Amino acid sequence: MREVVIPAERECGGSVHDAPEALRETLQKAARDAGVFAPQVPTRWGGHGLDLRGQAVVFEAAGYSLLGPLALNCAAPDEGNMHLLEKVATEEQKQTYLRPLAAGTSRSCFAMTEPAPGAGADPRSLRTTATRVPGGWRIDGRKWFITGAQGAGFAIVMARTSGGPGDPGGATMFLVDAGTPGMSIVRTIETLDESLFAGHSEIVFDGCVVGEEQVLGAVDRGFEGAQVRLGPARTTHCMRWLGAARRAQDLALERAGSRMAFGSPLGDLGMVQQMLADSEIDIEASRALILRTAWELDTGSAAASQLTSVSKTFVAEAVNRVVDRAVQICGALGISADDAPLARLFREVRPFRIYDGPSETHRFAIARRAVRPYRRPRPGPADG
Repeated sequence: MREVVIPAERECGGSVHDAPEALRETLQKAARDAGVFAPQVPTRWGGHGLDLRGQAVVFEAAGYSLLGPLALNCAAPDEGNMHLLEKVATEEQKQTYLRPLAAGTSRSCFAMTEPAPGAGADPRSLRTTATRVPGGWRIDGRKWFITGAQGAGFAIVMARTSGGPGDPGGATMFLVDAGTPGMSIVRTIETLDESLFAGHSEIVFDGCVVGEEQVLGAVDRGFEGAQVRLGPARTTHCMRWLGAARRAQDLALERAGSRMAFGSPLGDLGMVQQMLADSEIDIEASRALILRTAWELDTGSAAASQLTSVSKTFVAEAVNRVVDRAVQICGALGISADDAPLARLFREVRPFRIYDGPSETHRFAIARRAVRPYRRPRPGPADG
């Protein structure tokens, strides 16, 4: 990260929304040469086959640079899509979509989120439809904030195949190749963050027809299939962003040890010491929580769903606290975009409290699961 990737990050200012494919290819070649490419991919597909506990160590190190996950081919959304395809796709679909994705010769996107009043934090609001036609399905709808859509080889599209908005089921996932008639990217959305390759796009599906063989998983079971991706993807997001927090803290520690103020180094001042200590606590607590969640997912524990929400909420907020404190400690240097990366990191980590479910949605789910064993049946009419 320090010798190869961070210099490339500095050169592009951490912004890769419209970066050339050559940048990605160069970084990924360097990762292959170093023997660290695709750490999470099963060995059958050319990766290292690390479980989530192993990924926690490597992904945090990759996240030390904003471009590290891209270099190792473990960045969102491709990393989550690889996991989903490996678990859900047919053998033919794996050969067609997973193999090039794992090799880094193709990119992908996951088209779930829609403009209001469509699916967002509440996936049941899904409005994009897929209707049976001779030989396959016709997809109609609008998606937005679809990361990596520009230049992607294919999209995994969530569409409603039964029921209506608000219904808990009735969704299906489809594999839609780039260039399929009826699918068009209508704009790239300018966003606070800029470090996710190819940015975030709005996509329109207007009479987009795909074959029956393009169904990923089972018809009307798309929400269940997406859960295979969702829990691990939330956790790997935490791993990568924890690396960014660690980098911010290292910059703050370096500044605290070298900057003189009021007759002593900043690190000797009580208020600065408190901020540094609180950041160390947030980093260590986040790392421990991620490893616990990874263990629950690796072992198939029933507690995994609860812990992925707990981990996502805590780590997203802890990372923001760590970077914010680092900016404060570094003062003018902290908000200088050219002289230090902290301003860039600050901009990048803020959306993490929204991505993969806002903290408020996770807190709602956490509390609901926690109280469920203690909920008493409501008395019926016969009970008086």
